[in-house]
Amino acid sequence: MTRFLKNLVLVPIAIVLIALAVANRHVVTLSLDPFNRVDPALSIDAPLFWILFAAVAFGVFIGGVASWAAQGKWRKEARVKRREADRWHSEADRLKAQQEGSIGGGKAITSRSAA
Repeated sequence: MTRFLKNLVLVPIAIVLIALAVANRHVVTLSLDPFNRVDPALSIDAPLFWILFAAVAFGVFIGGVASWAAQGKWRKEARVKRREADRWHSEADRLKAQQEGSIGGGKAITSRSAA
């Protein structure tokens, strides 16, 4: 079911992206020098769809980094809770082994009856 829904969303997006790439395949100049329009110090000649795709990819990357940074406190809390749970599990295992050792160490378990 999730595969169908994923395809239902991704196939139209892929069709739109292919149409965008075909319609915008002419070469444009991306200038990163705002002071010299005639002879820019840093410019890139590339098809327009490459520049658009790069801008989208850059935005996705920046959004991912921001999301990862915002979730740092939750990752730290999970690490602390995991260490605490490991400590409690090892304590429970130690007490269980100690209890089994004292029961199996020659002490007989007697049942008391009311009679």
